[in-house]
Amino acid sequence: MNIKIIAVGKLKEKYLKQGIAEYVKRLGSYCKLEMIEVNDEKAPENLSDKEMELIKEKEGERILAKVSDQSYVFALAINGKQYESIAFADQINQLGIQGKSNITFIIGGSLGLSNQVLKRADQEISFGKLTFPHQLMRLVLVEQVYRAFRIMNGHAYHK
Repeated sequence: MNIKIIAVGKLKEKYLKQGIAEYVKRLGSYCKLEMIEVNDEKAPENLSDKEMELIKEKEGERILAKVSDQSYVFALAINGKQYESIAFADQINQLGIQGKSNITFIIGGSLGLSNQVLKRADQEISFGKLTFPHQLMRLVLVEQVYRAFRIMNGHAYHK
């Protein structure tokens, strides 16, 4: 299975890079994982709604340029479907059974995702109603993907 994580912005925090690298290494025996960063748009503090939409559209164009036509796309969105770990693992497993072995997860920037990206997504998922920094979300996502593969392969995981 090929997993691609597309995220807006450059990850700078060393501790997050180290955590992600650890899970990418662990995932190596289960799947091929590719992390792609697309440039974020610089945004001043007080933006109008129109300016926010323009920024999301520009970031969205960069994201969509990295999404293959064959890929099943999960967009991380606050109002998306929430999974328990076993159900998330089952969803990924079902995609593999259906021959959808290219899966892309998209993490937007601080303003979220453009309508075009959300329209391209096959599914919107959420990790809860809490707001997480988009940089931290990369680590949370890669850990959950690792947990899903552990569950799918019958290995121990913490409940």
